[in-house]
Amino acid sequence: MSSSSPVLEVRGLSAAWDGQSVFRDVTFDISEGEFFVLLGPNGSGKTTLLRCLAGLERPEHGTVLLDGVDVTRLPPHKRGIVLMFQDPALFPHRTVAENIAYAALLQRRPPEEVSEDVGHLIELLHLSGFEDRRPDQLSGGELQRVALARTLAARPRLVLLDEPFASIDVELKAELRAEFRRVLRSSGTSAIHVTHDREEGLFLGDRVALLFDGVLHRPDRPSEVFANPRTVRAARFLGYNIVAGPHGLEGVLPADLRIATAGTEARTWATVLVSGSVGRETHVVLRTDGGERLETRFSGAAPSPGGRVPLVWERSVPLAAD
Repeated sequence: MSSSSPVLEVRGLSAAWDGQSVFRDVTFDISEGEFFVLLGPNGSGKTTLLRCLAGLERPEHGTVLLDGVDVTRLPPHKRGIVLMFQDPALFPHRTVAENIAYAALLQRRPPEEVSEDVGHLIELLHLSGFEDRRPDQLSGGELQRVALARTLAARPRLVLLDEPFASIDVELKAELRAEFRRVLRSSGTSAIHVTHDREEGLFLGDRVALLFDGVLHRPDRPSEVFANPRTVRAARFLGYNIVAGPHGLEGVLPADLRIATAGTEARTWATVLVSGSVGRETHVVLRTDGGERLETRFSGAAPSPGGRVPLVWERSVPLAAD
């Protein structure tokens, strides 16, 4: 990432539907070549935020600056920002090469220049040999590769990715995630990636920002976001157990929560709801007397459902109330 002026500056952006707030006072920057992830549950306002940045929706308040220029009121085609949806939406009657070239040709760029870009992107995204195929002859992963190539052929300053892997088979997701990340980095294109998949978001992002109920948490490196969730809501979303510690609520990862052995003093007790084998580990879901749902994973025999077990943990992070 470059240390130069931000490509995108979002200042105090707020939006509402029928008087109901969707997100409020959202502020963040995107650097040159940065892959920025907006991570949060469904309904948190992520897609609406992308649509406001792309110009498809109008915010109530706030400013969007691209390369220092206020684009808040500009129409989508004049912004230099491209939104890529879950559905690749390719033209069914056009070939792969024609689909990739379409947006670039609309910009009235020289055909030779567009052809060169298309050839480069086909090679970059491992689509060689697919140039003359039509969309109905492609797999889901291939369709998404073509959609990304078409997006990049238009040479946007910023790409917005709205859950692009949501409909992709699990076996292909990891490969496609890495492919998108590599291609965007190779092209030097800045991107905002929206997802509710915490593993995906933490894997892809240079920086990650959590969005809950329209409120953006401070962006940080993925490792810092995961290690320091700060609030109960963030910790739950990131997979932590919420337990009562001596100084208030704490977050404990499932791998750090243990069923106490004989002679060890329990820090809390819980009832086993369900337990079973997950590969080489035992996965146990429990409920505390206070109603909190907990999960733990360990190597060993599974406790019987309905039984009460003592629990201990050594590592935790302090949490503030939401």
